Amino acid sequence: MNNVESAPKIKRETKNTIRVDFERTPFWERVKAKLLNLYTLKKVVWYLFRLLLLLGISYVILFPFFSKISSSFMSKEDFVDVTVILIPKHPNLDIYRAIIKDNKYFEALGNTFVLSLICAAIQTFVCMFIAYGFAKFKFKGNGLLFMCVIFTLVVPHATLQLSLFMKFRYFDVLGILNLLGGGVFDGLNITGGVTSVNFINTNWPLYILSLTGLGFKNGLYIFMLRQFFRGIPDELEESAYLDGSGIMRTFFSIIIPLSTTMMITVFMFAFCWQWTDNFYTELFYTTAGQKLLPDIIKIPKSLDTNYAGQSLYSSAITNTCGIMIIAPLIVLYLFGQRYIVQGIERSGLTAD
Repeated sequence: MNNVESAPKIKRETKNTIRVDFERTPFWERVKAKLLNLYTLKKVVWYLFRLLLLLGISYVILFPFFSKISSSFMSKEDFVDVTVILIPKHPNLDIYRAIIKDNKYFEALGNTFVLSLICAAIQTFVCMFIAYGFAKFKFKGNGLLFMCVIFTLVVPHATLQLSLFMKFRYFDVLGILNLLGGGVFDGLNITGGVTSVNFINTNWPLYILSLTGLGFKNGLYIFMLRQFFRGIPDELEESAYLDGSGIMRTFFSIIIPLSTTMMITVFMFAFCWQWTDNFYTELFYTTAGQKLLPDIIKIPKSLDTNYAGQSLYSSAITNTCGIMIIAPLIVLYLFGQRYIVQGIERSGLTAD
């Protein structure tokens, strides 16, 4: 046994005596004893350092937004006035009125909302089916197929641009339309020489990509949902199977109610990405047909930009277009941020 002397213990009576003596000292002496010491000084310095660091980071991140928002309310005179920095001297809503009227903002807003809502709903539902199959069913080629899903996140979209365009420009599944003949499809656009359907300048390419699980970022949604489903105990499904439930009934009655938060998270991701997408919309909409939000980013005809502050004024107009595009998403995020945080926490992204 090591002969190590134990540290002297302070008795309860000694602690009480020290506390009573401290309380009997004058008030300012006690304040000095509590505040003017090395431990308190370290805490104050560390607190001030964190505060200044957060304020600096917040300023760097938020200043561009503040400057763009303030410039959207400036008049033409404010852009050539060197005394105007952030606060306009002659605030007005001319830029907003011109964008709403000339660029048909509300028409583009409605079309984009319908397109994003339908695509997001389809992608959420389809990705849940695919992810549930990967997570809960063992079959040959499971790992290989899932690697293909991950591979869709790696392949740049630009490499598929031409093939996607040609596929939907001359759309024909397994040559069925060519075999049946064009006479059956008199109402569709039949290309010369090859019996096919032209889906360009319609919403059908985006709907078909969503239905087949190949939409924008669908690989990420499948991965997130798969990791979430793997965290659901198998005993819940096994007990449902013992009670006579089939796979589909178990999925709809047990799995979906447990996945509400994750479904909302995936839906919001899909909705926001489709809302701001310009790759697929520019690829599949080649003519001035359906107006979407990316189409409003241009100088309204009613605004005269031909003056000394032309570059600053034009930049403020395009920035205002961007603000009006993301404003509905900010409102959506304010209402759904709790579900996004919970969905990421429960997605099991750190699971092996």
